[in-house]
Amino acid sequence: MAGQIAFRRVYEETAPREGRRVLVDRVWPRGMRKEDAHVDEWLRDVAPSTELRKWYGHESSRFTEFRRRYLAELRDADHREAAGRLRDLAAHDKLMLLTATKDVDRSQVAVLAEWLAKPRRQR
Repeated sequence: MAGQIAFRRVYEETAPREGRRVLVDRVWPRGMRKEDAHVDEWLRDVAPSTELRKWYGHESSRFTEFRRRYLAELRDADHREAAGRLRDLAAHDKLMLLTATKDVDRSQVAVLAEWLAKPRRQR
């Protein structure tokens, strides 16, 4: 792994040298203009499926099961290309994974950061 992987809300102010800024939400953040987001790439297809996102509903008691289901989704055909792109970015750049979610520690960005940090054979 070439760079560091960090995550935070897209609404927070951009910091110098935070790396490539990649939005990993399926829908564009509410109230955020694209030119104000300073996003280098939007990988909506790496985000959880709409069905999984709605089931989870950011209920913290469901996070463990959400994490398990989301990790399984990252291996399916619908996510494979975007997940591969994210792995390639992580191999060459420092990454800042972005989401609109309020509880970033119990969201897809936290799962993705953990997933990317593991050696490929352990994913």
